[in-house]
Amino acid sequence: MSNKTIVVEASLVIHNALIVTMDDAKPTATAVAVKGGQFLAVGDDAEIMQYVGTSTQVVNANRRMLIPGLNDSHIHLIRGGLNYNLELRWDGVPSIADALRMLKKQVDRTPAPHWVRVVGGWTEFQFAERRMPTLDEINRIAPDTPVFILNLYRQAFLNKAALRVIGYTKDTPNPPGGEIQRDGQGHPTGMLIARPNATILYATLAKGPKLSYEDQINSTRLFMRELNRFGITSVIDAGGGFQNYPDDYQVFEELDKRGEITVRTAYHLFTQHPNNELADFKAWTATTQPYTGSAYYRHNGAGEMLVYSAADFEDFVEPRPELPAVLEDELFEVTHHLVQHRWPFRLHATYGESITRFLDVFERVNKEVPFQDLRWILDHAETIREQDLERVVALGGSIAVQNRMAFQGEYFVDQYGTEAAENAPPITKMMKSGLRVGVGTDATRVASYNPWVALYWLVTGKTLGGLSLYPASNRVERHQALRMYTTGNAWFSQEEDVKGQIKAGQYADFTILSDNFFTVAEEEIKKIESVFTVVGGKIVYGAHEFQPLSPPAPKASPDWSPHNYFGGYYNGANYGGGSGAPSPQQIRLHRGCNHHHGSGFCDLDCFVF
Repeated sequence: MSNKTIVVEASLVIHNALIVTMDDAKPTATAVAVKGGQFLAVGDDAEIMQYVGTSTQVVNANRRMLIPGLNDSHIHLIRGGLNYNLELRWDGVPSIADALRMLKKQVDRTPAPHWVRVVGGWTEFQFAERRMPTLDEINRIAPDTPVFILNLYRQAFLNKAALRVIGYTKDTPNPPGGEIQRDGQGHPTGMLIARPNATILYATLAKGPKLSYEDQINSTRLFMRELNRFGITSVIDAGGGFQNYPDDYQVFEELDKRGEITVRTAYHLFTQHPNNELADFKAWTATTQPYTGSAYYRHNGAGEMLVYSAADFEDFVEPRPELPAVLEDELFEVTHHLVQHRWPFRLHATYGESITRFLDVFERVNKEVPFQDLRWILDHAETIREQDLERVVALGGSIAVQNRMAFQGEYFVDQYGTEAAENAPPITKMMKSGLRVGVGTDATRVASYNPWVALYWLVTGKTLGGLSLYPASNRVERHQALRMYTTGNAWFSQEEDVKGQIKAGQYADFTILSDNFFTVAEEEIKKIESVFTVVGGKIVYGAHEFQPLSPPAPKASPDWSPHNYFGGYYNGANYGGGSGAPSPQQIRLHRGCNHHHGSGFCDLDCFVF
């Protein structure tokens, strides 16, 4: 009892855990104490149970693995949240037959004038049939309800109803940055092709109905909870096309005021006005300062678009587009302004040829206004040239890679060959050169937001379709991959002192996993989920034995939202419809089931009544 009187009382204690701290001074532990939104102490059960008092919530982790909360260094959470409730997600769906059944169910319940939208997060290679849907299939399913299905930044499928609503006809010219595919008589088929960039896909999607402000609040909360489901507690938002500041950021500001953010978000400002990019950034640097805001919502700089002439959007089905000659002058004036004002920035940079030109500009700027100690990022960098890695190092830069190749590696191999794919991107060479390398997903319009797919890609070097892209020399061992996704990514928002480790004084952001990341078979990595997620010392998600501790999820609004019937990332429990939450019967049946399911619950085919 004497010890109890001299030890601070924790608000939350987790014990009987397999804790991987990412703190080299104390790499493992079995228990952790939390107070005031921070880790109070980390150690063994006997040490930490001293912090238990009359008001302490004590949770037995049941020998499950506990890690710092995952942090995606490049995702589009703010834009994704505004639209999440509108979107039917094919992320993880195992067959095109399943995907089309889901589409049919959603078409039947979606009222006019709304569309059914499938916006990214899937690839044909994840399907058992290894094919796309056809326009005939989509039109048979949905003769009257508009349907928009986005496939990477490559193409979009529009049914006849969507073509009518949007107004694309035989007389509609191809817009800049895209192609409206036509039949022999010149009529639009319903296929939009991103050639040479994704402008036509963005612009067409933007024509659809939007959610009301209150529904956007609900939608954003549910998208954050979906990220919490996979153990994500922080992200860096990379801005996005057709995402305007400050209008499209008001929902997040409101949620921050309400204390309802469950994924810490550092956001970037993405230019929105071609030929007036410098004016955008001059206005923003006059009114907004980097690294200001709250612990849950803070500004992180400029990008990932700085000038439209530098937009080398990837489409590995198409030949690499040559960027215009005005790139250098336009990028110089914007970068010069940002560095003058000590604004960190990031730049979408896919191809080595483009990156060489970008670095020429940055070196010119550096001679006039030194980059010294400024944190800046090249994003993606699939085909960066080895000699340019040293140039990035010399300018104090960093690179953030994403698992886009897991979704389109097959296309890359077809376009550039197997040998070129082995180092696309050259992750281990980046790290050996001394660069800081972040990792993320680039969700939601290309890859899925599921971080375990990204970790699977890093560790195995494989696509979702099972194609081995990388030799062992360009794969990342599991502990290093997890370090990149936790403490490593914290550097990219200048928060390495407060997040990414389970260590006294850092934010109490952590997750307990459904499986042991270090021992589970490689193919099972992408099936891992969180069973318990905590942000700032508050429980934000619970499943399995921790479900009774989970705060209830709000129902998605409007009522017909796909989330109410399918949830988010596919699992067998939510495939057939319903709320997406497992029923008591599903839980009971699973306990007697020998099958392994990524969701932790039996799928419909597993039920034995």
